[in-house]
Amino acid sequence: MTIISLPMKDPVYHEWEKFLSTGNPYTCKARQQIIESWARCYHEGIDPYDDNIHHWLDDLSLSEVLKRKEKLIEAAKPFMSRLYEFFKGSGFIVVLTDENGCILAMVCDEDTRQNPMTKYFYPGVSWKEETVGTNAIGTVIKLREPLQVSGAEHYCKKIHAFSCSAASIYDCDGQITGVLNISYAFHASHLHALGIVTVIADAVTAQLSMSQKNCEIALINKRMASLKNTVSDGVLIVDNHEAVIEINPAGRAMLGKPEQHIIGTELRQLFDGKSGEILTSSKSYHQVEIIVDAHGGSRHFAASREPVFNEQDVLAGGIIVLRPIKQLKHMAQRSSGDAAVLQFNDIIGESFQIREAVHVATRAANTAANVLLTGESGTGKEIFAQAIHNHSDRHNGPFVAVNCGAIPRELIGSELFGYDEGAFTGAKRGGKPGKFELASGGTLFFDEIGDMPPEQQTALLRVIQERKVTRIGSDKIIPIDIRLICATNKNLLEEVNKGTFRLDLYYRLHVLSILIPPLRERREDIQLLFDHFLERVSRAQGCTFAVQSEVMTYLHRYYWPGNVRELQNVVEHAACLAEDKVISVELLPEVLYAQSSLMKIAVPQVNEVIFTREQRQKMAGFAERNRIIAKLDAFAGNVSRAAKELGISRNTLYKKMRLYAIKN
Repeated sequence: MTIISLPMKDPVYHEWEKFLSTGNPYTCKARQQIIESWARCYHEGIDPYDDNIHHWLDDLSLSEVLKRKEKLIEAAKPFMSRLYEFFKGSGFIVVLTDENGCILAMVCDEDTRQNPMTKYFYPGVSWKEETVGTNAIGTVIKLREPLQVSGAEHYCKKIHAFSCSAASIYDCDGQITGVLNISYAFHASHLHALGIVTVIADAVTAQLSMSQKNCEIALINKRMASLKNTVSDGVLIVDNHEAVIEINPAGRAMLGKPEQHIIGTELRQLFDGKSGEILTSSKSYHQVEIIVDAHGGSRHFAASREPVFNEQDVLAGGIIVLRPIKQLKHMAQRSSGDAAVLQFNDIIGESFQIREAVHVATRAANTAANVLLTGESGTGKEIFAQAIHNHSDRHNGPFVAVNCGAIPRELIGSELFGYDEGAFTGAKRGGKPGKFELASGGTLFFDEIGDMPPEQQTALLRVIQERKVTRIGSDKIIPIDIRLICATNKNLLEEVNKGTFRLDLYYRLHVLSILIPPLRERREDIQLLFDHFLERVSRAQGCTFAVQSEVMTYLHRYYWPGNVRELQNVVEHAACLAEDKVISVELLPEVLYAQSSLMKIAVPQVNEVIFTREQRQKMAGFAERNRIIAKLDAFAGNVSRAAKELGISRNTLYKKMRLYAIKN
């Protein structure tokens, strides 16, 4: 197993750093259980940067604990072995602890056992919250409820590389007697790990209390009711005839049917066509896409199944878990880093130009209108895009970024629209959702929109108008709900004049336009930005830097063709070379103090676009038509509200709708 710690890709990492620097839990944006645990660890004085293991039982003490917990180990080991077989070869570690968080047993692959990081999982090591900070095992003991802790949610940095899912095992008196835990690499997150470990922990609990039947029944009913009613996944339990014998509330909501119409019904009767064939397979499967026709249209789910066998090892049915595709997208984005983590307060600057841009962007965030961000490379357009998303009512939805200039022309169609299985040679089994689908319910950010090929511009225009997509190789229409933010460093009107960009698409995107000023036009922000980047480098290197006064003179005189990104690179460059931790002029890149570069570089000229009178009239018509469409879209077709917002009467608006052939 290769464990790679990538905390900077974890959006919680920023909140973790912020908490450690202030100790104030009220400013952090993390789950409540995690924030409360961080606060406990902070007050306990736990060192979050300590890599050592301080609480490890000696052989004598460990043997005494193992003897005391013999019944627990005996009951849990068969389940741990079955659980290991389920995850075998994937680098997962199955761990059993006592009620104090002391590891009693662990099961994993041999190559995982050889990994240095697994030193934290050997028998005798304590995982109490008071010793290693926030973690699934120790915090579950505190909370008495199942919990998953991922990446930087752990209080101690040494275990940021892991995601852990744990659930308590109870004795017949309802007291915690142990904890079952699954640990795995942060980047290898498993959708159903917490649900699986909870069910297995319940099974161990039941096994322990087998001799006291009444206690067993009470515990299982209580835990299963809690599990069924709280998990957001749909859970269906079927017998050996593929008839549903149990379903949780989330599953009923997904199918859009009352319980009496589901219990006792075979899967083929509940699910039509291909979906029914997939679900009735007696073999295990994982994250297979199915489509359910329910009230309100078709819905897409990822289905996983595990067969259930009786004591004679004869198939007795199965457990099927359904999860909406939208939730899977959220998890994928969280693990991959494709998420919006930046806010407006991450935009550094006090100049009028940047404050005005932030003001307009803040207003834009409170609308549903499309936004066009313009500015030179390196000015921070994506920061604005993320901030607008996080400040909008879509902040809980996905943020999907697409660089139009980085995708090969022949692949951009499948990237945007996705494809069905068998659509072309090399297509993935089960197909693949496109960026439009992935962004549904949130924001789709097109960077370098000016580089989008003309044929895809036409397709994008159609999607904006219809709010529907069809995957390549499919005829099934998928409704989407997205907010578009686009960015460009080009003069799009000039591209329109050249014939490389559609005028009607330009006006669709140009509902709200925000110009991000170049750094040379806000020189009063150079000092602030320099200090900000230097502080970040200082924190990363664990030291402080002195800066010669002449350095700022050169920085203020330089032209900054690469804008804020170039300034950041200059700071990092100088800090790396500063052996004595003093940043001097000599450490700056040569281009900054070469006389030829000081305010003598030619200013890039924005190409002026000249239109004929007829073109200007046509453009004005397009502009007015698109403003009307945008307002009608914003108010869900309400003509009165749209007219009021446009400052015209309803009759005038109806006339213009007829003039421009706008259907409401």
